[in-house]
Formats: sequence, structure tokens, C-alpha cells
Amino acid sequence: MSGTNIDIGELRKLFLFERLSDEQLAKLASSGRVQTYAQDEDIVRQGEPAECFAVLIEGEIQMISQTVSAGTVAMPRVSQPGVYGGATAAYLGERAPVTYQHTLRATAPSRMFMLPAKKFAYIVAEWFPMAMHLLDGLMSGGRMQREIIDRRQRLTALGTITAGLTHELNNPAAAAVRAVSELRTLIQTSRLRLAQLAEDGIPPEKLRTLIEAQEACTRNLGNQRQRSPLEISDAEDELGEALEEQGVDDPWELAPALVNAGFSTADLAKIRTKVGEAHTPSALHWLAEAIEISQMLNEVTEATERITTLIRSAKEYSQMDRAPFQQVDVHDLLDSTVAIFRGKISPGISVVTDYDRTLPEIPCYAGELNQVWTNLIHNALDAMGEEGTLTIRTAHDEDEAIVEIGDTGHGVPEAIKERIFEPFFTTKNVGEGTGLGLDISYRIVAGRHGGEIKVRSVPGETWFEVRLPLRETVPAA
Repeated sequence: MSGTNIDIGELRKLFLFERLSDEQLAKLASSGRVQTYAQDEDIVRQGEPAECFAVLIEGEIQMISQTVSAGTVAMPRVSQPGVYGGATAAYLGERAPVTYQHTLRATAPSRMFMLPAKKFAYIVAEWFPMAMHLLDGLMSGGRMQREIIDRRQRLTALGTITAGLTHELNNPAAAAVRAVSELRTLIQTSRLRLAQLAEDGIPPEKLRTLIEAQEACTRNLGNQRQRSPLEISDAEDELGEALEEQGVDDPWELAPALVNAGFSTADLAKIRTKVGEAHTPSALHWLAEAIEISQMLNEVTEATERITTLIRSAKEYSQMDRAPFQQVDVHDLLDSTVAIFRGKISPGISVVTDYDRTLPEIPCYAGELNQVWTNLIHNALDAMGEEGTLTIRTAHDEDEAIVEIGDTGHGVPEAIKERIFEPFFTTKNVGEGTGLGLDISYRIVAGRHGGEIKVRSVPGETWFEVRLPLRETVPAA
């Protein structure tokens, strides 16, 4: 290392070394060198290999960190001899960061004592073994504890999502099973009814007429004009009376299915004319059963389509079979997250979306962003309880995408707004939250995507605003 030697007397003046013995100071002096720096010259630069532990002898320095959420963050300038920076964690050995975590800049002509990181690590381990172990344990233990709770937070979120998805899948699945069970009985009865018509000698051309009527009724299912419950009841009463007059068994059981398909007393007259008086009762029973079969098939179709949609949403949410870094429509991510949450949303909570569809696709780690939406929506639902409005809206501002998630809950007190993104900080009761949900969200948005997340809140209205760059600012790896 280039530079000049330092006198042990000058080292002793630095508060960092004031309690060292002459022998230790001599060893320290021989291990490092003094470097001079001009004003505005970088002493160490963030991101470069962490090779030196730097101590201020005289002059003035400033520590600067590049953060993805707030750009360049500069600490106050300091001129006290003995302040330090650079490879401060070198004593961790192989676990130490391999690059500088900040920049040290001379804000005035300065002299620095530069100690190679390996020698600094050796000196700490050799001279202060107890302190080194304590510091090592504190840092490693804290990191391990954070990782464990981080994983537990993710598992808790996964459990919440799984419970909601299971509930959502259960409803259409149960509907499909119920409909299939009823279909078995209806199809069997319909076959027997058709066989009875054949045995009664219905002519083939009249049977064809009946089948055509059934096809017309099937097409009408779900395509009727909207009628009030009173209008439907009146139509069923009218048709039921006409069926009873015609001598049809169980007329009041047949009427609802026939009316639902748009069948009226005028259609009854046509059937009677075309198939004949003798065959009309059996023909109407078969017709009603055929209509019910079509209704059951529609229910099965709707149920399976709902299941398919939920599975598609789950796949979109989990980003299965997708590259981790990709261009995506953020609305697809939001919709898939809301779909997964449907089973957890109270009936008293309405969900409102206000999307700016002109928003272009964003470069992101889609699966990680879904965890952000999960945390924010989960917090919003918790804040509202059983009633309220969950609002999700998007917009874009020049080169940023904006996603806002709002709720009508009790709000975030002004006194803690600045702390809600801190790790382990939570307002929930013991056992109900780890305090890492918003911290994880912050690290995903800021650390992984170069974005920003912030909150604004008054009682009854809270908004979390996420800003994401529309241009790729992080490595896609």
C-alpha cells in the first residue's frame, strides 16, 4: 500500500485507539499507511472491493449511500479525528461483505489512516477475541433471526392465500359435484320418458317436433329479458294452471323449469297441436326434464370455468413456469392476487378497481411483487374488519408506474408513520404479526426494483402508494 508512515503518538490521539498499548500502536502503525485526499475526492467507493478500513486523522469526510428508494443519502459531514468507515465488518472474515457498503468522500483536504481489511480483521480477532465473538454473534444471530422470521412471514402469507384459494375452489367444486349427481337422475328419467313416448306410439315426425322445441327452449336459457320476481311468479302460476287443465301430473313442479326457458301458454298450445292430446303430458314432462338437464350442464360448465379461472389466477400469482424477471402487465398481477383473496374478503367489504389501462408493462420480479400486493391487501382487510371499501388503482407518471391500495379502516397514527416500514415494528397484538410484512414489501419494491413505497393516512382513509420504474433498473437475474 502506498502512502506515508504514521507516528504512534498521532495514532494515540484518535479516540478509536486511545486505550491501546505502545506495542499495539506500533503494530498498528506498521500495518497501515497515511493517505491524503483532496476536497470532493472519494476515499472508498460503494460497490468496489472492500480492501481497507479507513480512519480520519484530520480534515472532514462524509458517508454517502446509494439507496434505490431515495437515491443518494448523505450523512452529516464530520471532522472529529478517529471517525471511521470502509471495510468495518472485515472481522467477520468470509461472512463479511466483499464490497464497500457506502462511499466515504473527503469534503475538505483530509488525511486518512488506511488499514488493510485483512490486517484489521486479524488485529480485532487477536487483540479483542471476546469482543469479536460478541460482535460476530450479534450480527450473525440478528441476521439468522431475521431470515427465520422472514421465512415464517412468507409461510404465514402462503397459509392465508392457501386458505382463501381452498375456500374459493370448494364452492364451484361442490356445485359441480351436486349438479353431476342430479344429472345422473335426470338423464335416467329422461331416457325412460323418451322410451315411454315411443311405446305409446308417438310418430317420428312429432318426436322431431318435440326435440326442436327442446332445442329452442335450451337456446332461451339465460337469454330471457330481466323479469321481476313477481312477474316470474305470475308466469309460473299461469303456466301451472294451464298444465293442470291439460291433465299433466305435477304441473307446479314442471312450471318453474319451463318458464325459466321462456315457455308460455302459447307454446303449450303449439305442443298440444303438434304432438297430439294423448302425448302432450308425457311430452311436457320430457321437455321439462330436458330443460333441467341443460340447466345442470350450464351449472357444471360455470363451476368448471370458475375452477379454471382460479387455477389460472393461482398460477399467475405464483408465477409458475415464468422467468423471474420479466415484462408484465401489473393489472394481471393485481387481479390474480385479489382473486386468491376472494375467500378471505368479508361480504361487507366491497372491492373497487380503477385501472389506467394505458399503463405499459413493467420490468419486474413478478412473483415478488405479488407478495407486496398480498401484504398490502392483507393489511387493508385487517384494518377494515368486516365492513369497508378496498380500492386498487393504477396510474403512471412519466417513467414510473403507480399502484395505490387504499382502505377505509382506522388509519395509521401520525406518530408511527415513519416507523411502519421498520423490521419487527407492528401495531398488531402479540402472535398476530411479526412486523416484517411491510419491511419485506419495502425491500422488494426498493431493493429489488429500484422503486418507492410510502403511506398517507387519515382516520377512515389510508393509501399505500407503490412507484415502480418503467425502465429496467435492476439486473434481470
